[in-house]
Amino acid sequence: MTSPAAAPSNAGSTSVEAIRLQLRSWPEVETYLERCRGVIVPLGSTEQHGPTGAIGTDALTAEAVALEVGRRTGVLVTPAQAFGMAEHHLGFAGTVSLQPSTLIAVLHDIVLSLAGHGFERIFVVNGHGGNIATGKAAFAQAYATAAGRGLPGAERLRCRMANWFMAAPVFQKARELYGDREGHHATPSEIALTLHLEPSLESKQRPLPEAAPAGPIHGPADFRRRHPDGRMGSDPFLASPEHGQEFLELAATALSADLERFLATDS
Repeated sequence: MTSPAAAPSNAGSTSVEAIRLQLRSWPEVETYLERCRGVIVPLGSTEQHGPTGAIGTDALTAEAVALEVGRRTGVLVTPAQAFGMAEHHLGFAGTVSLQPSTLIAVLHDIVLSLAGHGFERIFVVNGHGGNIATGKAAFAQAYATAAGRGLPGAERLRCRMANWFMAAPVFQKARELYGDREGHHATPSEIALTLHLEPSLESKQRPLPEAAPAGPIHGPADFRRRHPDGRMGSDPFLASPEHGQEFLELAATALSADLERFLATDS
């Protein structure tokens, strides 16, 4: 028997426009829910990515991966949540952060809104490490709220945090291409994907001195002191648009398979 959350039967042949929630009407969404209870939520951050990286890197990459996964699977994709938990980056101009409690509330309300319409599988494609713990806390709170409100299908509601940059093929390729110079923030892998998505960013790339290594983080001022240009052991000058195209393919393939398993299981 087909799972009620299973991907639409036209998966693999869907246009990007067709799977963007903001381009659908409410009757179209109701029709979609008759055949699929899954939805993809891109989650990023608006924060510094070193002296040459785009501040929107985490949101740009999460949305691009989410849309490609949606195109391949036929699963609807919501607008991206571009602000995340980036308190430790607030020492750098342009960073916009939500407090952990605020992000928990935002994600909680997103999940509850979707669950109220009948979505049962919320697949969050995440582009920022600082969102992981907060996101999981939001999921736990949303489960409790859904059950407490007696929402239909509350017992079947499941949320998953899918971090595209941590997908095994992406991680392996980054280490193969960049070794230890991948670093931990403003990494060449994520910068490569932005170069593929936004060619104008390539003009900003330039050689940089060796970055300070990764270490403990104790607030924005401490981060700025330890990592004065924003990087953590990374060399984004190694990035290329061609690498970015490869990372998008690897991430979308891995997360599409993960999503299909997620839709097909009750666990």
